[in-house]
Amino acid sequence: MEIKEAIEKAKDNDQIAFNFLLDKFWNDVYGFQIKRTKNENDAEDITIQTFSKAFDKIHTYKDKYVFKTWLITISKNIHIDLIRKQKSTIANTSRHGDENEFYDIIDESPSPEDKLITEQNLAKLLRDIKKLKPHYQDVINLRYFQELSYKEISEQLEEPINNVKVKLLRAKKLLAEIITKK
Repeated sequence: MEIKEAIEKAKDNDQIAFNFLLDKFWNDVYGFQIKRTKNENDAEDITIQTFSKAFDKIHTYKDKYVFKTWLITISKNIHIDLIRKQKSTIANTSRHGDENEFYDIIDESPSPEDKLITEQNLAKLLRDIKKLKPHYQDVINLRYFQELSYKEISEQLEEPINNVKVKLLRAKKLLAEIITKK
């Protein structure tokens, strides 16, 4: 699949296109944020938020811009907003943002990673899940073992639904890589 084709399909809410774009540009956005934040967890969180926002606003993307540049710009703005928010929070700890807005961007049909995960032996699967970072373990646990909806996971983790969906996409991809390496 080519990038332009994936973008058009993503505008039509195509799950495979979202996965393609996430896989294609994850390292670029993450690498950009690692250089800015010098912290793996912050870089990963900002990258997840970047894809969350980008997928939510994909219909506003204009093809006169390079898609990677568009993502990096979103990522840079999220980082700037977080820095501003941290400074603001220090000054006024009772202030609340609009982070409880929910958007629906990805359909819930099983992806190839979903099918691979459900076919694995449970004990082996649990060992493989423990190899993931804790926040990825959490979303996998909440989604597949506690069978919570995206909205319920979002409420429990106190994160926007888009962040939960992107985090789950990334967790499934990493888990599938762990499983298929053996």
